[in-house]
Parts: sequence; C-alpha cells; structure tokens
Amino acid sequence: MTAESAPKERGWREAIRVYAQPQVRPLLFLGFSSGLPFLLVFGTLSAWLTQAHVSRSMIGYFSWAGLAYSLKYFWAPIVDRAPLPLLGRLGRRRSWMLLAQIGIAAALVGLAFADPASDLRHTALLAVSLAFASATQDIAVDAYRIEAGPSELQGALTAAYQVGYRIAMIAANAGALFIAGGFGWHAAYLTMAALVSVGIVTTLLIGEASATLDHRLTLAQEQRVVDFLARNKHWPDWGRYAAEWFIGAVVCPFTDFFERLGLRNALSIAAFIACYRASDFTMGVMANPFYLDLGFTLIQIAAVSKVYGVLMTMLGVTVGGVLVAQLGLRRTLLTGIVIVCFANLYFSVLARSNAGLAGLITAISLDNIGIGIAGTAFVAYLSNLTNPAYTATQYALLGLAWSLPCKLLAGFSGRIVDAVGYPLFFVYTAALSLPAILLLLRLNRTFPFEPRRTAGAVTPPPNHI
Repeated sequence: MTAESAPKERGWREAIRVYAQPQVRPLLFLGFSSGLPFLLVFGTLSAWLTQAHVSRSMIGYFSWAGLAYSLKYFWAPIVDRAPLPLLGRLGRRRSWMLLAQIGIAAALVGLAFADPASDLRHTALLAVSLAFASATQDIAVDAYRIEAGPSELQGALTAAYQVGYRIAMIAANAGALFIAGGFGWHAAYLTMAALVSVGIVTTLLIGEASATLDHRLTLAQEQRVVDFLARNKHWPDWGRYAAEWFIGAVVCPFTDFFERLGLRNALSIAAFIACYRASDFTMGVMANPFYLDLGFTLIQIAAVSKVYGVLMTMLGVTVGGVLVAQLGLRRTLLTGIVIVCFANLYFSVLARSNAGLAGLITAISLDNIGIGIAGTAFVAYLSNLTNPAYTATQYALLGLAWSLPCKLLAGFSGRIVDAVGYPLFFVYTAALSLPAILLLLRLNRTFPFEPRRTAGAVTPPPNHI
C-alpha cells in the first residue's frame, strides 16, 4: 500500500460509513412512503382505466390529477411554517407528514372500492385527493430531509430517499399490476393502502428534525419585510403579522430567484426547465395503454416495464452521477435528453413493427437509462439554483416551472394518439426534446448551468445587475 492510496481508502471507508448514521436510515422508509402514491395516480391507474374501457382521451385527461405535484408551491409555505392543532405535538414536519399519510391511505381505500366503468367522476375525485395528499407529504418530507442533518450528510440522506422511492415505484407499479392480474384492481389498491403504514410507523418512531434555519431571523433579515412593517405601523397586530408571514414565506422566495440570477437569465432558465422533461412525461401517460394495445399481458408489463425498467432507471441514475462528476451538468443534461429522444423514436419503430418482447425490452432499456441520466442531472441543476434560505419553497417553485407545462401537455396525449396513431405519436414526443436540446447547444457560456455557492447562497452570474 502506497502512501497515496491509504488516504483514499480511508476516504472511501468514511464515505460508506456515512450511510450508517442514524439520521440516514429513516429516509429510506420516508422515500418509500413518498414514492408509493405517485404511480398509483399516474401510470398504474391508466392501466386500470384501460381495462375498464375508458377512452384514451379520458385517460389522458386523468393525468391532470397529478397537477397537485406541480402546484404544491402554492401551499408549500403553509406546510413549511404553519403548525397543526393536536398533531402539532409531533413537531411541524412529522405532524404534516402524518396528516398527509392518513389522507393517502384514505384515498387509496376509496379507490379500492371505486368503479371507474360506472362512476368515472367519483374515481377522478379520489385520484385528485390522492395526488393532493401525496404532494403535501412530499413537501414535508423534503423539508425534513434538508433539516435532518448537516450539509455533509445531505448526499447520504438524498441517496437513501431515492432508493426507498424506487423500491416504492416497483411496489406501486409491478406489485399492483401483479396483484391486479391475479386478484383484481380492488385488491391491488387495498394492498397499496396497507403499505402506507410503512410511512406512518416511520413518522411515529422518528424524532423531529432540528431546523438549521430560524425562520424568524430570516424574516427579520428581509429588508422588504422590515420596510413594509415600518410603513404600516398603523395596521393592527394581526394584519401586520399576516403580511409579514406572506411576504417572507411567499413573496421573498419568488423575488429572490429573479434578483439573484438576473431577469434575463432567470427567464432563460425557466424556458429550459419548462421543456426539458416534456418528452418523457408526454410519452409516459400512453405507455401502459400502448403496451396493452400491443397485446402484452399485465404480468409481462409488470415484469419488463415496472421491475426491469426501474432497475434500468437506477442504472441510469448511477451513470448520470458519474457523468455529472466527469463531464459537468451541461454535457450530462445533453446526453440524457438525446438518449430519451432516440428512445422515443425507437418506440415509434416498435409501434410499426411490433418486434415482440425483445423489442419491448430494448425500448424500455434505452428509455429508462436515458431518463435516469437526464433526471439525475436535472435534479442536480435545480438544486444548484435554490437559495438555502428558501430551499423547500424555491424547489417547489422550480418544480412548478417544469411539471405544470409538462402535465398540461401530457393531458392531450390520448387525443393525439387517436388522431395520428402510435407511430407518429412517438415521433411527436421525440420532437418535444428539440427545444431543450437547442437551448443546451445555444446557451453555452451565458447559461448558468453550475452556479457557485458562497455563504449559503448561489453567486449571481457575471452579468447580474
């Protein structure tokens, strides 16, 4: 062993040992709790609706139930700061997590006894309720994860969360499809409701995370809040307090983003964020109906798309992390979206030739690896854009910037398939990648892909005024 290799080995041992920290383990189960409802309101539900003979156009509209994940910015400040009565004894983060988990379980039980073939409106209301409760849980869990440990533990906390999330996706997709294939959809959704207990038990057992940021001090440092209070001393105390809370919790995170990056850069970033995930989101809504229309069984779809596909996504995530370290964010973002674009074109070929199970495996391999690479780089980029003073709220705001237009666009996917057929539909989804690719190629030096952090904030680009 050389003198140079010893420190490296000690570094690797320390890096591995970080996953044994007591703050890290709960994030594995909280990640599972967050990942479980997502596909039950998105992909898995579309398979049930297809078998219930719901039209493809209506299935596309059902994807709009997931808009709650996009719009969570509008109630994120409430979850971030408002205490809950009774449950508030658990702490601010745990109380909101528990309330959301109870709502998720109730919505899943309601869906288990629903019948989309006879009462589609009731099913839609339950799907919206499930998405709202799930998005609320995401806000609370994200805040808990950020506050659960110091900066040197954040990588391990995030990794544990992602592993739990991916395991939940297998359970909610492949597991639900396996159960539905053998025992019916009602049994599948009741089983998923029972699995919510993983998150509930974890929430009850863990301790409340210690916030690293004092919100009162943050508000006091916001000059606009101070100026507002000075100008309105004649207001009653409750009015001044409400205005102080609103400005600090809602207005400041929004204006900080534009002031810190500059209006021109911020608008360019917003355009890029809005179109980067459009391709895979639009294609994803029609994936299960496409597989079923090709003649694949629920068991085959569960095994290939929902188990093998998730494993390929994990592989893509791993490769994406290496590429970010070696090539940087811009090149990794470009690599991921180009792979996704070619994967969509391959799906178009598959729709014409129906190459059987081998063709499906090839298409899913290419698509999920690309999504894993692109998603890893995309999350890293969004994380770099947040100011630590407003991490949860700004991350929800950036999520709104990409998921809202993507999901609105995805809602029309069923109508497009009905109008042009699957082959041209996948050409269309591939073409949705082009705006993001052009932005990546054009905005090379002026586009702040990797803003520097100093003193807990993102340093503005050179042309910031």
